[in-house]
Amino acid sequence: MTPGETETGITTLIGQLVGDARELAVAEVGVLKARAGETVGRYRGAAIFFGAAGALGFGGFIALLIGLILTLTPHTGPGIATLIVVGVVIVVAAILGLIGKSKLASRSAVNE
Repeated sequence: MTPGETETGITTLIGQLVGDARELAVAEVGVLKARAGETVGRYRGAAIFFGAAGALGFGGFIALLIGLILTLTPHTGPGIATLIVVGVVIVVAAILGLIGKSKLASRSAVNE
């Protein structure tokens, strides 16, 4: 074997190695894209069901509030019944918001 043949053989092998590495990288990217697409598809389906559940739950909550207003109306009148129900809902929402805020504050203190 002459030095020229050895250089050609090594050059060819390095070229093949680079080509194989490129093909491997492209294949790995394809696998990662396929996995990501599968995961996104699963989460998209779950998100649709969570959205539907949230909408139905919200509708049920509104129906409950209307029922409370209608139940209180004979005793207090429609205006006062509405004020009572809305006032209670606002107070509960404020309490839940403050609890959520305190949980965020305690988490940020732990993370610092």
